[in-house]
Amino acid sequence: MAYFLIVRRLSDEALERLRAAADRPDLSGTRYTIREEIGRGGMGTVYLAEDAALERPVALKVLTLESSGNAGAEAARLLREARVMARLEHPGLVPVHDAGTLPDGRVFYAMKHVRGRRLDEYARSGPSLVDRLAVFRKICDAVAFAHAAGVVHRDLKPENVMLGGFGEVLVLDWGVARSTEDPVEPGGTVVGTRAYMAPEQADGRTDLVDARTDIHALGVILRDLLAAAPAPDAAAARALGAVARRAMAPRPEDRYPSVPDLSADVGRFLEGEVPSAHRETPFERVGRFIRRYRTPIALVLAYLAMRAAILIFFGR
Repeated sequence: MAYFLIVRRLSDEALERLRAAADRPDLSGTRYTIREEIGRGGMGTVYLAEDAALERPVALKVLTLESSGNAGAEAARLLREARVMARLEHPGLVPVHDAGTLPDGRVFYAMKHVRGRRLDEYARSGPSLVDRLAVFRKICDAVAFAHAAGVVHRDLKPENVMLGGFGEVLVLDWGVARSTEDPVEPGGTVVGTRAYMAPEQADGRTDLVDARTDIHALGVILRDLLAAAPAPDAAAARALGAVARRAMAPRPEDRYPSVPDLSADVGRFLEGEVPSAHRETPFERVGRFIRRYRTPIALVLAYLAMRAAILIFFGR
């Protein structure tokens, strides 16, 4: 039995190596040389490559062999993803350098090679609440820019956000993004990742999928970031929980009207104010006042304690 398992494992590994070798794109006659495979999805494989013309590393996304046989639909989708990314020039979005067709007939595009870690990996590393919320607001900035350009991502999730080594926060994978210029997809079309889908997206209500659909996904991301480490106190947890719940409201009209509105509510919390989504209790209001002015309050209390001590000492 053990022998059979070893042979089967070796066979699986050999088949995987053969599959990877067969899928390796033909870059002859191009300016690119593959270094290694760094990612794989349902539509394309991403390679770390060297751009000989500019002498720099790039990430090369190439249509897989399986997808290339799909009557050109996946090829058009990959090129469309490249065009969407190319038109969205923002520090929070990966720039596209090149796109075209390889000698083997497969389409590709070259983009900046992002060094860093995914948002879910970052969240598990134990950053402070303030740092997590600052990262979240940078994600919001990039998504808001895309919305202003008429583009809805439709697959926002921690795995599609990368943090660079110098504070960059980049939103990746625009393969299923939709533009307001695109025709409405047939009803029943469902794309994205189930755990982050808004109800209208999961139900295939393509006529209702818009910027508020991305707001729902951002709410789930915020909830995940809050779950990665507890808030400093119950009041903070309730306030931020209310923000996430409003963003994730089942009905689109009950969510934040725009991504900047969602980001602004997180900003209110960071500034010691009350998010619009949260109804503060009197006890929470007192606690927030004390936290916000703890230094002057401490000085006043120390002064009063000193005066009381002096009065007691000299009153003997």
